[in-house]
Amino acid sequence: MDPMMKMWVSFIGLGLMALSAVMITFARYKTKGALKGVISLVAFVMLFVGFILGAFIVLT
Repeated sequence: MDPMMKMWVSFIGLGLMALSAVMITFARYKTKGALKGVISLVAFVMLFVGFILGAFIVLT
């Protein structure tokens, strides 16, 4: 993988992790019930994907 592609993949990973942190905060303080669970689940999946992308960059 060329260095520019690694840069874009790492930016996407960082963006997903930042967006998931915002979503978790929003879900905890502004929502209730099932919507809170759905938003939290989506945010944790995004956090996991961001982590995988970051680990992929380190390992390649």
